[in-house]
Amino acid sequence: MAPNNSVAVTIEKPNNTFSKTKSFEKQKAASTKQFTWVLLLKVNRIFACLSWLPVAFRKRITSSDMSDEEPRNRGKLYRFIQAFLLLSIVALGVEVIAHYKNWNLNLVHHPWEVQGLLHWSYMAWLSFRVDYIAPVAIFLSKFCIVLFLIQSLDRLVLCLGCFWIKFKKVKPRIEPDAYDVEDPSSFPMVLLQIPMCNEREVYEQSIAAACQMDWPRDRLLIQVLDDSDDIVLQNLIQDEISAWSQKGINIIYRHRLIRTGYKAGNLKSAMGCEYVKDYEFVAIFDADFTPNPDFLKLTVPHFKGNPELGLVQARWSFVNKDENLLTRLQNINLCFHFEVEQQVNGVFLNFFGFNGTAGVWRIKALEESGGWLERTTVEDMDIAVRAHLNGWKFIFLNDVEALCELPESYEAYKKQQHRWHSGPMQLFRLCLPAILTSKISIFKKANLIFLFFLLRKLILPFYSFTLFCIILPLTMFIPEAELPLWVICYVPIFMSFLNILPSPKSFPFLVPYLLFENTMSVTKFNAMVSGLFQLGSSYEWVVTKKTGRSSESDLFALAESKSPNEEKISRRNSESGLELLSKLKEQEVAPAKKKKKNGIYRKELALAFLLLTASARSFLSAHGVHFYFLLFQGLSFLVVGLDLIGEQVS
Repeated sequence: MAPNNSVAVTIEKPNNTFSKTKSFEKQKAASTKQFTWVLLLKVNRIFACLSWLPVAFRKRITSSDMSDEEPRNRGKLYRFIQAFLLLSIVALGVEVIAHYKNWNLNLVHHPWEVQGLLHWSYMAWLSFRVDYIAPVAIFLSKFCIVLFLIQSLDRLVLCLGCFWIKFKKVKPRIEPDAYDVEDPSSFPMVLLQIPMCNEREVYEQSIAAACQMDWPRDRLLIQVLDDSDDIVLQNLIQDEISAWSQKGINIIYRHRLIRTGYKAGNLKSAMGCEYVKDYEFVAIFDADFTPNPDFLKLTVPHFKGNPELGLVQARWSFVNKDENLLTRLQNINLCFHFEVEQQVNGVFLNFFGFNGTAGVWRIKALEESGGWLERTTVEDMDIAVRAHLNGWKFIFLNDVEALCELPESYEAYKKQQHRWHSGPMQLFRLCLPAILTSKISIFKKANLIFLFFLLRKLILPFYSFTLFCIILPLTMFIPEAELPLWVICYVPIFMSFLNILPSPKSFPFLVPYLLFENTMSVTKFNAMVSGLFQLGSSYEWVVTKKTGRSSESDLFALAESKSPNEEKISRRNSESGLELLSKLKEQEVAPAKKKKKNGIYRKELALAFLLLTASARSFLSAHGVHFYFLLFQGLSFLVVGLDLIGEQVS
């Protein structure tokens, strides 16, 4: 056992008050000095970070991918934003000087009170601004506010219509026992088309989903319409089709040597086949769509007993809606589009724009409406408008969904939005004479021209960009034309709240959604102008990049939704040892993947600096809400311009 050696320690407390006070003062002086050194160290670090930012930003610019932002693509809009930014920076510098020197037009009563040439120039600018520039800015702001209110009213009416549909539980219904399950011959002949182009990531899942459709095999034909220019990929698709064909599936492969007309040309070529005349309906799915096996049984029966019905459209659901901030914001927009816009228009007008996929057409309606045309990049909207002019009715099924994926990179999303907003303006120019001379009612003509095209396709991107990205920062330098708070705050927040209602889980993203929609307005405005004036970029068609994220989840959904009493078809999920070995060898010799890098979007960056400059001017004038809106909107443009939203691209 260890010895217990204890030592007694006595601590004597000093009784000298003077020594205690002196010690306290030394500690206080030391702590004050230490605190000062800490502050100086932090200030030094802040200045070091600020001096590092320009270098880091320059490195970020030089190392980023700007392939889609070459000068030839930036055009006049980018030069206009540049000029506006330069003027705003100069104006901000003058305003800073005037602020600290207390220059004010109201304080100058006599010419000799003006101090120097700069002071005189500033006073002259104030007089010129009040007399000539302010009236023009006020007129433009009022004009955009009127458009803003009209579009907000349209959005509010759509939401009220959706609430009425929910309250009354209005939905399209099919007749019970529309087709005799015991007699396959009672089912109509259906053609199922899968147009694709270089869809390496998703071709397997789309073919598998189509081949597992719960429909009599002899009443269904699947066309895989491949426009790929990759020979290896063509062979892979043919191998996949051959495997399903050996299982008894009626599936054929079509490949065009010359890819003219993009998707419209592909569909037009397929509909020209001789055997198409034996089929009554055609279902269309893009390559990233994986519908449930009961899709045809939930859509095709609506045509029975309804000879005027030309289209049955299902809504989209997204496998990657929670992947990143970009997909979450897209999900908000598309949920509102389907559940509010398309459902309300389908119930009250029997018309809406075809989404190009996840829909079933009556082939007779396609043929009588002129078939697929290659004149625009929105062939789906084109055929829908022509079918509407020919008297065909549409049905939207909000409770029938087809799984797909959203673009995960800003580059892919931006190119998709450019096509979606330039194509309608092309179509409007082409269809306007046909709309005016058609035999439909005046109400339907007015709906097509003023609501469908002008208000929702032209006015929305126009006022969104002009009001919030141009006029608002302009009014910071022209206080006479300042926008009221309800225009920049209350009404936009309320409208964003209505947009988020169909996707209630997205409520935490209310403010980011509002800022992001304004940020996307520059892309939509540019696309709208290019489509309206038939500029070169309006004819561009870029296939949206896919990741194939739904390749696993959709198969589980397919397996769970199949009826246990019907014959099941399993996807080819096992391979021979030789096939597996060859694939492993291909992966070993495959070149290393390109490093993913961010892009740089110069229009967005220029607008970011413009809005931040305007926010600095607003700060000088203590505008309050205007300052915070411009600051956060400028930061959102900066984030998007540096491609810090969504996935990076390879």
